[in-house]
Amino acid sequence: MFRVRGFTLVEVMVAMAVVAIALPALMMSLYQQVDSTGYLRDKSLAHMVAANKLSELRILSDATQSLLKGKDSGEAQMADRQWYWWLDSQPTEVANFYRIEIAVAGAQEQQDSPLYTLVAFLSADLEPEPEFESQSEPESEPEAGDAGS
Repeated sequence: MFRVRGFTLVEVMVAMAVVAIALPALMMSLYQQVDSTGYLRDKSLAHMVAANKLSELRILSDATQSLLKGKDSGEAQMADRQWYWWLDSQPTEVANFYRIEIAVAGAQEQQDSPLYTLVAFLSADLEPEPEFESQSEPESEPEAGDAGS
């Protein structure tokens, strides 16, 4: 007599229960990863906005020979999105040295909880250094046939 092999009804029901429990947990984990990826993308873009603002501040400070003191704010466009930044420049205990804090958020209402905050220290001593001309005599060209030393 030939016997048919297969799963029993109980085995199939247990397997279905395991899948029913594991699948929602897997979907929730996948959703959290996708959400975290979006957050990291936004945070990276906010970092770029803050770094650009710090570079702009350094260039303007060099050009005007003065460092921005106090607070400032504005908007910046990056990756087809509008970003809002807030800059706060405070003196430190070291003379002519300022702490610059640049906070960036995706919405103007998020000033209290920005997406990214960049802290930098800049010197307010922006006097150009005098250029010294070389006082040494120019080296003479080796003559033909001179192997040099």
